[in-house]
Amino acid sequence: MKKIIIATDFSPAALNATNYAADMALLINAEIVLLHVFLLRFNYSEIPIAMNSQKMWQDAENEINEIRGNLYKKTNNKIIINTQIQEGVFFHELKNLCELIKPYTVVIGSQGKTLSDRIFWGSHALQAVKNLDWPIITVPPGAKFSSVKKIGLACDLYALPDKVQIEEIKKLVTDFNAELHVVNVNIEKGFNPGNNFESMKLKQLLNSIKATYHFISAKNTDEGITEFVEQNNIDLLIMLPKRHSLFERVMYTSNTKQLVLHSHSPVMALHS
Repeated sequence: MKKIIIATDFSPAALNATNYAADMALLINAEIVLLHVFLLRFNYSEIPIAMNSQKMWQDAENEINEIRGNLYKKTNNKIIINTQIQEGVFFHELKNLCELIKPYTVVIGSQGKTLSDRIFWGSHALQAVKNLDWPIITVPPGAKFSSVKKIGLACDLYALPDKVQIEEIKKLVTDFNAELHVVNVNIEKGFNPGNNFESMKLKQLLNSIKATYHFISAKNTDEGITEFVEQNNIDLLIMLPKRHSLFERVMYTSNTKQLVLHSHSPVMALHS
């Protein structure tokens, strides 16, 4: 059975991502695993650290059980919901859980509760997007799941990753009965896709599904993608991480937050 891991810090943005993932799970008949990781902060008061750990664990258990109960009501008990609470480093614990259950995808909110939490949780989201070997979806605070009718695939047709997760892309398109829109952003005008080997190669790889190809020019790559997503009502944007690729240029620029942390549509990282 498909499994969706939802990483939560119990913030409103994380709750929104949880509801998004629950609706997705209903559509594709998937099981949910709610994950909360807390890092024990050392203090030098008279209160023993063990008591702090026990209280943090109990508080987390109360919160995660409340969320699970609300999700059962929301979904009319139609999906299986499990919970995991771990003390440790977020990415390490998330990676371990992924390796254990091999999820269909991981879902995470792109922001936290307060300004400091937004920075902290946002760094969690970015670290997971850049380094997790499993599909991960970052959900912006305002995003709601109704259906995934249009999936965008942003890729650099000058330098595709050595191994594109074609079967995973096809599976997503099939599972959601969605349209696939492939977009390449080029900073130079006059790009001719017909003369580009990588674009022809991708068309061959995706030949079993219907895909529409878009070749656009923009001075700024991430702004070009953002504009494309909004103008074409893309429900889910897939990025393909690869060093020196379009994804890499986006992920390591000062405008990174615009796509991952401030995108109006969910963004999926699909690693090779």
